[in-house]
Amino acid sequence: MQPRRQPSPAPPPPALRPRAPLLALLLLLSLRGAAAAPAGPGAAEEPWRPQDAGPLRGLLLQAARAALHFFNFRAGSPSALRVLAAVQEGRAWVNPKEGCKVDLVFSTERYKAEGGEEGLGKCSARVFFKNQKPRPAINVTCTRLLEKKKQEQEDYLLYKQMKQLTAPLDGVSIPDSHGHIDPSLRPVWDLAFLGSSYVMWEKTTQSLHYYLAQLTGVKQWKTDDEEIDFDYTVLLHEFSTQEIIPCHIHLVWYPGKQLKVKYHCQELQTSEASGTEEGSAAAPTKLSNF
Repeated sequence: MQPRRQPSPAPPPPALRPRAPLLALLLLLSLRGAAAAPAGPGAAEEPWRPQDAGPLRGLLLQAARAALHFFNFRAGSPSALRVLAAVQEGRAWVNPKEGCKVDLVFSTERYKAEGGEEGLGKCSARVFFKNQKPRPAINVTCTRLLEKKKQEQEDYLLYKQMKQLTAPLDGVSIPDSHGHIDPSLRPVWDLAFLGSSYVMWEKTTQSLHYYLAQLTGVKQWKTDDEEIDFDYTVLLHEFSTQEIIPCHIHLVWYPGKQLKVKYHCQELQTSEASGTEEGSAAAPTKLSNF
């Protein structure tokens, strides 16, 4: 009688695999859990919304002024100074946490236009106001208003006139009480306007804008190099608050070179503010006057 064979052990059961409905349920639960979790650094940001039509016009004007201050400063040429003629078109988007972005097109004219000069220039710009913080970030491109060679000639003529100044102009007011600028003082005013453009851009916010009201004193420094190096005091008019803000500005300029500016302003309602030209690196620097 042969011994009885022991049955072979049964193979282990295959690993349990969840069926398709169970997979769908697990995925749904995980998505619900992620939605209920607190938002992390990668959470979706608040969307940008188009600016309502009501305040849009004022916002476009504010952006055009800021873009021109920035353009005038970065162009670095008293002969290339320009002022706003009209806003032609534009759009804006707002984000409560970020601020306001503005794309616009506007026309300009020469700051010291002479009789017989024709046509308007055109600029396109993107301006970003960081809520109510000053110094908006700006990209601006403008068509040329003055032929390059003529612009260089005018800048060099102004440069020679400034080099011929011998006495400080402290105590003068440009323009005078009647709003008149003596032709002999026009180069001083134009160069002061150029440097003040940097200050006005740095102080501009979404609701505050500035205009150069008066130049009240100038002192030119004698230097060993060829640059124009002088200090001057201006009064800036802030339109929203109607404040008149005195600013002391130090400017270094030579035709065709980057303008250098340092300033110190005495605020009337707050404390004080100061800055240097080097700070402009934090803003976009795309610029063209062709």
